[in-house]
Amino acid sequence: MQAWGTVVVTLAILMVVTVDAKIYERCELAARLERAGLNGYKGYSVGDWLCMAHHESGFDTTFVDHNPDGSSEYGIFQLNSAWWCDNGITPTKNLCHMDCHDLLNRHILDDIMCAKKIVSSQNGLSAWTSWRRHCSGHDLSQWLKGCAMQVKTDPKNYP
Repeated sequence: MQAWGTVVVTLAILMVVTVDAKIYERCELAARLERAGLNGYKGYSVGDWLCMAHHESGFDTTFVDHNPDGSSEYGIFQLNSAWWCDNGITPTKNLCHMDCHDLLNRHILDDIMCAKKIVSSQNGLSAWTSWRRHCSGHDLSQWLKGCAMQVKTDPKNYP
C-alpha cells in the first residue's frame, strides 16, 4: 500500500513539472518578448532574441544543457549556472540572484530580467555563442514573418 502512495506522489510531482513547462511558438514568444520590453532593448530587435533563443533552446523553457566544465545552462535563454544562477552544485557568481530551476517554467519574466542584465554588459548578445554564429549580421526579419509586430534594429549592432 505504501508503494502505491509513493507512485501517486511521484506522478503528481511529474504532472506539476510537466504542466508548468512550455515550448513557445515563435510568434507567441515574439509577443511576450515585446511586452517585456526587449524590442529595441540595447539596440537588439525581437528578431535577435528569437534567433538566439531558437538556437539555444528551441524555445523550450525546460531545456537544460550540461557543459564539460561541470556547469549547466538553463531555460529558454540557456543561462549558465557558473555565472547567472545557482543550481546548488556548480560554484557560481549567481549574478542574477536566482535559483537555476526557476528558469525551467513557462513564466519567463525572470529569464528575461536576467538576460537583460547579461545584454547590458559590454558583450551584449555576443555573450551567447549561438547569437554570434547564427544571428549576428544576418537578416532577422524572417523571425517575425507572420507575427503582428515590426522589427526594431540598430545598425551599430552589426559589425
